[in-house]
Amino acid sequence: MTNPLADPYLILNKVYGGGAFLKQVLADTPIEEANRARTVKIVYGVMENDLYLEHCIRAFAPKNPKLPVRIVLKISVYMLAFMGKKKYMVTDNAVSLVKKLGKGGAAGFVNAFLRAFDAERVKLPDGPLAALSVKTSYPEFALARLVAAYGRETAEKIAAYRAEGVSVRFACQAEKIDGYLAGAEYEKTPFANTYIFRAFRREAGYDAGDYTFQSVGSVAIADAVQPCAAILDACAAPGGKSVLLSEKCERVTAFELHPHRAALIESYAGRMHRKNIDVVCRDSSVFDEKYAEKFDAVLVDAPCTGYGVVADDPDIKFFRRQSDIASLAETQLSILRACAGYVKKGGFLYYSTCSVFEEENDGTVGAFLAENGMFSAERAQSPLAHIDMKYGIQFLPHLSQGAGFYFCKMKRNEK
Repeated sequence: MTNPLADPYLILNKVYGGGAFLKQVLADTPIEEANRARTVKIVYGVMENDLYLEHCIRAFAPKNPKLPVRIVLKISVYMLAFMGKKKYMVTDNAVSLVKKLGKGGAAGFVNAFLRAFDAERVKLPDGPLAALSVKTSYPEFALARLVAAYGRETAEKIAAYRAEGVSVRFACQAEKIDGYLAGAEYEKTPFANTYIFRAFRREAGYDAGDYTFQSVGSVAIADAVQPCAAILDACAAPGGKSVLLSEKCERVTAFELHPHRAALIESYAGRMHRKNIDVVCRDSSVFDEKYAEKFDAVLVDAPCTGYGVVADDPDIKFFRRQSDIASLAETQLSILRACAGYVKKGGFLYYSTCSVFEEENDGTVGAFLAENGMFSAERAQSPLAHIDMKYGIQFLPHLSQGAGFYFCKMKRNEK
C-alpha cells in the first residue's frame, strides 16, 4: 500500500520549497490516480490551514524543524486534527517517509512529536486578530483590512469561508444539461446554466464544449457587462470571461501580455466553439494609438492579490504579502489609464478584481476618477448577492456563493 503522506509531500514540497502554485503542481505532477481525491483533500487542507499547522508545530516542537520535516509534520497534523486519522497510522507513515527522504536523523523527533501531539492542548495566541489569524489561517494584515472595511463579524465570516463545491457553466442544449444534473447534488446560481456541484468529474463533455469550469464570480462579472458590438477584455487569460462575453457581444478583442497565456485563451475559445474572439498579445498598461476609441466597452479584470478567491486557491494566503497591495494598486491604475483611451464617447469602462480589499477596488477606481473627468461611475446591478460600495459593488465569499469579486461600471462622457 502506498504511503498516504508520500504524494501530498511531493506536491507540497514544490509549493513550499519551489514557490509553485498549487493548482499547477497538481496538474503537472504524476501522482497515484487511485488516491487522487485523498491527495487533493490533504494538500488543499494543509494550505487552507497553514498558519494553524505552523502554530501547532511551534507548540509541540522545541525548535522549528527544517522544511522537509516541517512539511511532513503539517501533513500529519492535518490528518490527525482535521481528518480524524489514527495516531499510530499517521506516525508510522510519517516516520517511514522522513527516512525515505534521507532525513533518518529526524525520525525519532517526528515519532516523539506526533505521539505527544494533542490538538486540544493547542492554545490560540493572545490578541483578537492574532487568535483569529491562527484559527482561520488568514494573515493578520489581511484581517485588519477586512475588519476596517466590513466590520469584525463580516471579516470573521470571510476569513472562515471554505469552498463548498465546483462551479460549472453549461453551453449545451437543455436536454443535455438535464442529463448532467440528474442524480447530482448541486446548488443553483442566479445565472443561466450555471450550477455549483458538490462533486463533478470532468469527462468527454468538457473537451466537446458542453460545459466549462467557471467561478460564480467570473460569471457574475460577465453578466453585469451590457451587450454591445465591440468589447475589449483587457486582461483576458485564461479566457472564461472573453468566451462568455462573446455570447452577448458581436466581437470580443482579448488582450494578454504573455504568449503562453494568450494561447490559453485561443484554446479555451476553440473548445467552446466561439469564433468571434480576437486574441492580441500585448501589455494593457501601455496605450496603443491603434485602438484609440475603438470599443463600445472595455473590461479591465485587473491583476490583484486574489484574496477574494482564497477558498479556491488557498496558496494565495501563503504567497501574497502586505506590500503587494500597494504595488498591485499602481498596476491596476496604470491599466485603467491606458484602457480608458480605448473607450468610445458614451461607452463603458468596467473594472473588476477578485479581491476583497478596498485599496484594490473602490480605492483604485476613486484614484482613477479623481484624475480623469471624462468618466463617471454608474451603479452596477447583479442578481448575485452583494453589497454596494461608494463606486462599485462587492461580492463576498460567504454572501455570494463563494465569489469574492468587485465590479464597477463607469461611463465615458458623450462630449
